[in-house]
Amino acid sequence: MITFVGAGSGAADLITVRGLRLIQQADLIVYAGSLVNPQILEEKKESCKVYDSAKMTLEEVLEVLIRGEREGKAVVRLHTGDPCLYGAIREQMDALEKEKISYEVCPGVSSFCGAAAALRAEYTLPGVSQSVVITRMAGRTPVPERETIRSFAAHQSTMVVFLSAGLLPGLEEELLAGGYHKDTPAAIVYKATWPEEKVYRTTVAHLAETARQNRITRTALIVVGDVLGGEYERSKLYDPSFSTGFRQGQS
Repeated sequence: MITFVGAGSGAADLITVRGLRLIQQADLIVYAGSLVNPQILEEKKESCKVYDSAKMTLEEVLEVLIRGEREGKAVVRLHTGDPCLYGAIREQMDALEKEKISYEVCPGVSSFCGAAAALRAEYTLPGVSQSVVITRMAGRTPVPERETIRSFAAHQSTMVVFLSAGLLPGLEEELLAGGYHKDTPAAIVYKATWPEEKVYRTTVAHLAETARQNRITRTALIVVGDVLGGEYERSKLYDPSFSTGFRQGQS
């Protein structure tokens, strides 16, 4: 069996209980060395063979995974955060299915959740935003034409931008062109949940300057939206006058 495991957002103790157990039982681990906290690997057994996929191609990763599984080993493919987001997991799963090799996925805590914790923010505030757009800027790899930052910005919902810390002048321009006001609250969260985590609160118009002043060029999430401000409506769920399936509202 091959198991894709989400390592979590950075802090070693944010891996799930299931993910930790799988690492402890693994005979072979292929991990995203450029992003996964190496402290997590301290939980592996001494005989476990470890490969760093940051130095490997897809074909090389698959060769190791498939060989390990066919040798009867417990194999873990360890991704950063949750592998469903920017994890390049689908191409690996498709290749395993083609070889008729069984696999499972163990989810992890995504860095966009870690960023919310660092900001002490709720992404879905009543009366402000009930949607979260998770996206990235087009860079060396493109995004679909219909999914530009500018088009998403028109919705004025909460936006979490991955893989774009080195593209902030362009991101700033696209956010403003799409409809965010220049004073819309924004934040740069560097290495969310890692020991070296840093949070920089700013506005859309000052994203690039804030990053430049603090020398942030990578490994950061950008959060944009009025949920980072101070105004919102009280939740209906806990309003005394609001009835639910568990509680009768009071007039």
